[in-house]
Amino acid sequence: MTKSYYFLIPALLLLSAGACRTKQSQSDATQTTEQPATATVSAPAFNADSAYSYVDRQVAFGPRVPNTPAHVQTGNYLAAKLKQFGCEVTEQSFVATTWDGKKLNARNIIGSINPKATKRIVLASHWDSRPHADQDADVADQKKPVTAANDGASGVGVLLELARTIQQSQQKPTVGIDIVFFDAEDWGNGEKASNDFEKESGNQFDYIGFCLGSRYWAKNLHKPGYSAYYGILLDMVGAKGATFAKEGLSVQFAPTVVNNVWQTASRAGYSQYFVDSPGGQITDDHVAPNTIAKIPMIDIIHTNIGTGGFFPAWHTAEDNMSNIDRGTLKAVGQTLLQVLYNEQ
Repeated sequence: MTKSYYFLIPALLLLSAGACRTKQSQSDATQTTEQPATATVSAPAFNADSAYSYVDRQVAFGPRVPNTPAHVQTGNYLAAKLKQFGCEVTEQSFVATTWDGKKLNARNIIGSINPKATKRIVLASHWDSRPHADQDADVADQKKPVTAANDGASGVGVLLELARTIQQSQQKPTVGIDIVFFDAEDWGNGEKASNDFEKESGNQFDYIGFCLGSRYWAKNLHKPGYSAYYGILLDMVGAKGATFAKEGLSVQFAPTVVNNVWQTASRAGYSQYFVDSPGGQITDDHVAPNTIAKIPMIDIIHTNIGTGGFFPAWHTAEDNMSNIDRGTLKAVGQTLLQVLYNEQ
């Protein structure tokens, strides 16, 4: 997740805090009371140990910063795993221009399950690493790339395990599922803003070089005429004691999806993670799918309840495997599986 940009927006008050996220006071977010249908199909068990191993494998390549060997090797690994799990794999190679004029060789990696199904759900996470640990207390570490175990690899690990679980299950969801690994999400500068996103979408969000892969995908969908019923973005979903409030823009764009996911989590016994509380507004990879592709997408993202902000190691050299907790991975993965198996 690109976490470190907060922007002030008329009527929305967004704060840039780190890669593609913006926070608003929790009291400003609205809640809805729509009730999703009760689960009728039991989902298979999500294996947290397996998800953990996929996070660890990404981290072992080194920081997945675009234009580095580790980035290329990790991308090859992700595409190969999706194919191994029976997905139809599409890669979108593109050159992204950063806020400071750098050219990034990037690629979005898409794995489609049940590709012929007309009703489709998008599940997404970014897989790249931030090039500098700008939030590190140690000045000497601030120019080092981030290992990004939680901020990126955790969501990817959950989605890889979800694909493996569905492939090996005798009973599969009836809907089509598109797993999208966005690239070039976490390269940005909180001191420099551009109005490119506003010009592209007609929206009032102000970007500063984050979320480049999701913006590319939203403008260049991987299949002609592609559409999806809704989407779910995962960002920083692996830390011990993680809390996921109802992110403000998600509630604005797709309140029914938010309530469905949070109530499914509650029924599964994960309400300590999926907290029934309004959260701040985060400018993240879910914004472009909503405003450009017109696909209602929500964001499951770790934010601190009450105090705001992200997990302590966010954008620091300490975002390593010591932060990753199997219990959190299980809560997120099992909830997603049940949401998918509830769809008819």
